[in-house]
Amino acid sequence: MSETTERLFEGADWDFRTLQRVHDACEEIARSELGLDVYPNQIEVITAEQMLDAYSSVGMPLFYKHWSFGKHFAHQEASYRKGFMGLAYEIVINSSPCISYLMEENTATMQTLVIAHAAFGHNHFFKNNYLFKQWTDAEGILDYLDFAKGYVAQCEERHGRLAVEQTLDAAHALMSHGIDRYPGKKKLDLRVEEKRAGERRQHEESAFNDLWRTVPTGPVKSQASLNTEMRRKLLGLPQENLLYFLEKAAPRLKPWQRELLRIVRHIAQYFYPQSQTKVMNEGTATYVHYRIMNRLHEQGRITDGNFLEFLSSHTNVVFQPDFDDRRFSGFNPYALGFAMMQDIERIVTDPDAEDREWFPEIAGKGDAMAVLRDIWANYRDESFISQFLSPRLMRHMRMFHLHDNPEITEGIKVDAIHDERGFRRIRRELSKQYDVGFIDPNIEVVDVDLAGDRRLMLRHTVVKGQRLNEADARRVLQHLADLWSYDVSLVEVDASDNVLKEYILNPRGMAAAA
Repeated sequence: MSETTERLFEGADWDFRTLQRVHDACEEIARSELGLDVYPNQIEVITAEQMLDAYSSVGMPLFYKHWSFGKHFAHQEASYRKGFMGLAYEIVINSSPCISYLMEENTATMQTLVIAHAAFGHNHFFKNNYLFKQWTDAEGILDYLDFAKGYVAQCEERHGRLAVEQTLDAAHALMSHGIDRYPGKKKLDLRVEEKRAGERRQHEESAFNDLWRTVPTGPVKSQASLNTEMRRKLLGLPQENLLYFLEKAAPRLKPWQRELLRIVRHIAQYFYPQSQTKVMNEGTATYVHYRIMNRLHEQGRITDGNFLEFLSSHTNVVFQPDFDDRRFSGFNPYALGFAMMQDIERIVTDPDAEDREWFPEIAGKGDAMAVLRDIWANYRDESFISQFLSPRLMRHMRMFHLHDNPEITEGIKVDAIHDERGFRRIRRELSKQYDVGFIDPNIEVVDVDLAGDRRLMLRHTVVKGQRLNEADARRVLQHLADLWSYDVSLVEVDASDNVLKEYILNPRGMAAAA
C-alpha cells in the first residue's frame, strides 16, 4: 500500500454512517482523480422483496399499477426462491438526484462497490452522454411518474379498471414503436408537460375533431374528392411514432385515453437512450468502480480481504464465456464495455505501432481519463464499437465472423479472420448488432383511407431479409386496430418495393368508457 489512512470499515458489517464515509471517499476519488461530473446522489437501502418489486416495474420507484407488473413480480419471486436467479446488487435511476438502491443483504465491501459503480459510474454517464441530454429530463422524471401514477388511479375510479387496463395493454404492446428516434428542436420538459396536460388535451381534441369533420358520413365519395397531399400533411405522415400518431389522430379515443398513450410514450422515450448505450453505460460504471476500488486499496482504506472480496465479485461480473461454452449467449456488455475502456486507456498511455496506425487521434495522447470522458459523452454503443474496438482486443477475445446464408446448404462460412480486412469486417458487423436502425423494424404509418373505410395503412421496410414474426405481428397489430377503432393493414416490402406480405386486422370491442 502506497498510503495509509483510516479504514472505511472493518469486516462485513455496515451502518448508515459507514455508507456516508464510503460515499464521501468514493466521491473524492471520482471528482478529484477521475474528473467525473455527477448529479447529487440519493442512496436508499432496500430488501430483496423490494428489489423484486423494482424489477417488476422496470426499476422505477414510482409507477402506475398494471396487472403485468404483478405477473412479473410473481414469476421472478418464484425463480428467486427456488434459486434459479439471483438479484442485482443495486438499481440506479437516471434522475436528479440520482437514486441508487442498495440491497440490505450486501456486505460492506459490496456496498462500497455498488456505490462506486452506480452513484458515480452510471451517474456520470447519465449526466454527460449526449443521448441522455437529448432525450431525458432527469430533474422532472420523478415528478412526472408521480403524476402518471395518480392519473392512472383516477382513470380507474372514473372509467373502470377494465377500460384502463385494455388501453394500457394496447399502449404497452406498441411501446417500442412509441419513440421519436431523432431529436426535435426542443427538449421535453416533463414538469411543464405535467402542468400543461389539460390545456394540451383541449387543443388536440379540437384539432383532431376538425380533421375528422371532413370524413364523409353519407355515401362513399371518390378518392379524387380528397386532396392526398393535404390529408397526409394534416395527419403528419409518414409517422414512425405509432403512439404519437394514435394520440393525435385516433378518431374514437377519449381524452383520458390519449393522456394514457402520452404517459406510456414519454416513459418509452425516457428509456430510449438506455437501449442504445448498454455496453458503454455498463462499461463506464465497471471501469469507474474498478479504478475507485483499486485506489481505496492503495490508500489503505479497505483491507486486503475486502479487496479480494471485491475482485471475486468483479471477476464474475466481467466473465465472458467462449463461443463454444454452453453458457455463451452473446457478448456480456459488462465484459465487452470494461475491456474496451481498459484497452482505450492502454492505447492512450502505452500504444504500439498497430495502435498508432488504427487510432492516430488518441494513441499516445497521455491523459486517459480526458479521452474516456470525451468518449463517454459523445458516443453510443454502435459508434463506440465501430470506432474504438481494436485488433488487439479482437484477438484477445478471439472474435470471428460467421456468415450463415440460408440459400447455401453446404454449411456456415467463416467470413472474417484475423487480418486487416477481417478486423474491419468484424468490427463493422459487431457494431451493427447495436444499431437501432438495423435491429429495430422500420414501421411507419403511411396513409389513412378517409374517403373509404378509414383503414389505417402501415408499411414495414425489410432490411437484409429481417421479416416480422407473423404471430407477434398479428398480436401487436390487433392492439393497434383496437386503439384506432377501424381496420389496420400492414405491408412488408423489400428494398425494391416488392410486397412480401400483407396483414389486415379488424378492431375488437373495447370496454365501454365514459
